[in-house]
Amino acid sequence: MFVQLEQRRRSRFPWATLLLVAACVACYVWFSLVDPVQRGLWVARWGTVPARLLEGRWYSELLPLLTSLFIHVNWLHVLGNLLFLVIFSVPAERALGPRRLLFLFLVGGALANLAGALTLGHTSTPIVGCSGAVSAVVGAYLGLFPRARLGLVLPLGIYFQFVQVPALVLIGIWVLVQLLFTWVGPSFDAVVWWAHIGGFVFGLGYAAVARPALARERRR
Repeated sequence: MFVQLEQRRRSRFPWATLLLVAACVACYVWFSLVDPVQRGLWVARWGTVPARLLEGRWYSELLPLLTSLFIHVNWLHVLGNLLFLVIFSVPAERALGPRRLLFLFLVGGALANLAGALTLGHTSTPIVGCSGAVSAVVGAYLGLFPRARLGLVLPLGIYFQFVQVPALVLIGIWVLVQLLFTWVGPSFDAVVWWAHIGGFVFGLGYAAVARPALARERRR
């Protein structure tokens, strides 16, 4: 029974991950086709604007904490986020299930944007993109699969070498880079680094809370 359940979980179609990817791509395509003036108005209204959150109107800014996750400013922005999302979200969804994965992405991303907004103070520059949500997924992946290994392709002259590296090592290096840039500046290179850290911490905590429930489901 346990083996059959595990096989079903591994073969579960990751529809929640694909739904999130499709939503981000659709929003970016629409965003790239509209008039630049309308584009700017859209970002200002539906992005997370730290000043509005800190000026007593926070209740009207709860929805933009979510909608900002699906706004990306250029194709490199959306492609980079979605690449990391697919790598870590598919195994996380198969372990958590689609509903828990959607909760992780949306709530983790909203809280990550909130953390980033609090570090930026009263700036009017909107926070957009799902980097914080993806960081939450990365944190949950590490919490769920602490002994996992990730494939890495290393260029060796004209050849390429495929190696497997512990996920803890690669993700640990990534976390150190995030911490380094938060020390350099909260918005260095127009990236809200504290949103990444906030999302990652939420993902780790979410995995720790979900693991007992997952274990009970496996036993049943």
